[in-house]
Amino acid sequence: CRALPMGVTETVVSTFGLLIAIRYLHVDTLSKSYFVAAPALGLLLSLFSVAAVRRLGWSVNTSAALAWFVSAAGFAVAALGHESVVCYIIGVVVALVAHSIPAPLLSQIYRRHYPGEIRGKLFSIVGMVRAGAAAGFAYLAGVWLVEGKVGYELLLWIFAGCSLLKSLFTVMMKPVHLRKSHKLSLLDAFGHLKTDLVFRKLISTWMLLGIGNLLCMSLFVEYITNDYYGFAFNEAKISMVTTTVPMLAFIVSSFVWGVVYDKMEFYRLRVLVNLFFFAGILVFFFAPSYLWLCVGMALHGMGKAGGNILWSLWTTKFAPADHVGEYMSVHTCLTGFRGVISAFVAFPLILLVGPHVIGSIGAGLILLSSLWLFPEVKKNWGEN
Repeated sequence: CRALPMGVTETVVSTFGLLIAIRYLHVDTLSKSYFVAAPALGLLLSLFSVAAVRRLGWSVNTSAALAWFVSAAGFAVAALGHESVVCYIIGVVVALVAHSIPAPLLSQIYRRHYPGEIRGKLFSIVGMVRAGAAAGFAYLAGVWLVEGKVGYELLLWIFAGCSLLKSLFTVMMKPVHLRKSHKLSLLDAFGHLKTDLVFRKLISTWMLLGIGNLLCMSLFVEYITNDYYGFAFNEAKISMVTTTVPMLAFIVSSFVWGVVYDKMEFYRLRVLVNLFFFAGILVFFFAPSYLWLCVGMALHGMGKAGGNILWSLWTTKFAPADHVGEYMSVHTCLTGFRGVISAFVAFPLILLVGPHVIGSIGAGLILLSSLWLFPEVKKNWGEN
């Protein structure tokens, strides 16, 4: 049940948060960066969520639900602003930050409630439901906006309601508790980077992949919304390209990735997923037409389906059972760090060098990340 409202709220990140800011409120370049950086800032702050939950002794469920209640309040503030740019920026940024903070806590839920031998399959099914909700809602909302049937404020109220539903459904799940700590050690989780060489290498390669991917993802909406780049599509086409098409591709491929995750050696799968990101970005930024933009986003959506499983579950393969949340908090924190940097670099950089160079930089970093893992791919291939 939680997957349905999760999918709807994810369209804020993929499409509508920035679309509303550009098309209806005409915000400046710096303000665009705030919206793209907000989910990443939440991931950056998520480093502290595991430590805080251990210290307070709260259940993972209650802690995540509280964050999503704050997210609902943020969307409500934006909706009540009545075309106020300040209210919209503050409300949506707060909502998106709070939306992302529970990420490492959710990994602990997956570790506890999803059996290891079928964890990938179960997670992929949930991902398919979430992606279906996102694809369907993005299509309908885009049509509504084009036809003038609703104002963007109604979309914000829907996002607020879905955030409350996420809170409710999470609290209704069987509680998951972490081992209580009597001191608040916010940076202790980074100690695993020093002692675990495998973890350190994976985090480093993920940094290259993430910077390349996030740099390009930050500009998906901007590239086809701003007439400066030659497209200037309406709301229906924008939501189709940036959410509906990639989410449909996500749905089609998600279960396959889940099965492959449970059976394929990890490093091989990591590189395979990277290839979809690599191809999708190159096709998108060098696309000559609407059709090819859709093809590029479909390839990226397939990569995102596999990447979503890897991103959310990989620490359950490599981390000791009681430290999954800590490993994940380092991972989400660094994801947030590169996301914030990418958000504030992407918009000025595309004006300076153009979309083709941006696409080439992003694809190049993803390729470099894959090559860094090749020794492990070769080694494990030989062992099998």
